[in-house]
Amino acid sequence: MEIERRVGAGGRIELWGFDWDVSVKPARKTGQRLLGYEQQVQPLGQPVETREAICWSYGRTLGNIAVSSEDLIGSFPAQEGDDAVLDCDIVDAGKFRNGAQRWWCRVHQRHWGTLGDIANAEASGKVHCSYHDQPMSYVVDPHHIKIKDYAEVGIWCSMPPAFSHKGKSAPRRPKIHVHVRQNPGEDKVIDQDFKALSLHYNAEYNLFGNDEITKVHLTPPSALEFVLSLEHGKAMGCINCRDCGFPHLDLGDFARQPHVKHLCGHCGRDNTKSKGPIASTPLKPLHDQFSRANQYVDVTKEVNLDDYAGLPFQVWASTPAVLWTAERPQERGIHVHVYKDGDYLIDDTFGVVRFQGKELSRAELLQAMVDSTIN
Repeated sequence: MEIERRVGAGGRIELWGFDWDVSVKPARKTGQRLLGYEQQVQPLGQPVETREAICWSYGRTLGNIAVSSEDLIGSFPAQEGDDAVLDCDIVDAGKFRNGAQRWWCRVHQRHWGTLGDIANAEASGKVHCSYHDQPMSYVVDPHHIKIKDYAEVGIWCSMPPAFSHKGKSAPRRPKIHVHVRQNPGEDKVIDQDFKALSLHYNAEYNLFGNDEITKVHLTPPSALEFVLSLEHGKAMGCINCRDCGFPHLDLGDFARQPHVKHLCGHCGRDNTKSKGPIASTPLKPLHDQFSRANQYVDVTKEVNLDDYAGLPFQVWASTPAVLWTAERPQERGIHVHVYKDGDYLIDDTFGVVRFQGKELSRAELLQAMVDSTIN
């Protein structure tokens, strides 16, 4: 079977499968059947939808997707979850190295057009990428934060404690932890975990070379990779796809190993190269626009958990913030919670923490947190 593109009713691009009958001259197409539709790569200036969803998969090497189609939003089982099975969203992605036409599924971040793909389409009568039946995590109508509306916004990747009074933490997925203050020094108006966020910033910052992009979607995989890259000093930047113009997001192995050639998660083309090896993420320019974002102060306070024997506690290594807008450096050390009668007795960051007569290592605590994080 071969595939050809046709302009159908209303201007939609249709993908038709067919075979060649070579028993006649000239050869003619036979068994023609409609397999599916090719979507347009949305321009950056698309109209703003009133509803949206953020969708992502763990263990991938490319970025999250934003869903604004009411048809797709209606297919999510709930407001949030990890069980969404979504239809493919196929766009033209140029050609394979052998010259054959190829397509890209923006939902599942997978190329389509191999002989196996075509055989599956012939058998099923549908254009489905190889990841089409894999469940995805999602949030419908995610929480929005407009950075300019608050004096201080701090956002971290929430990981399990390194350990607690119960011992080693149970593994869990990462989350997005947010602190927001209306005015410096006042109580936090937001202090909670989210599954995903939509962050809005001023268009005048022109972070991505296009003032039509005014928000960044933040998901657990992108936050985790960014924080670990900051912690370990990996080379990061943000490049826009030379074909569709969208900012590029690396995840997984691509985020941990800086590279020059980048495959776009929006249009599926791999014609974009950075000047040097980097991991590309839209979080980098967002993070760097604030003057204190890369400034840290090592905490000198000390605490001995043995002084609170019998009380519940949790211990984390502090991690760099994904976003830090406060006019003061971030604290670096070991964060401790100690509880009494259900309330915080201690909620603070220390430079030295002792437990069972030994001084804890921040590096070892961080590794324990990462080991307990399912990504």
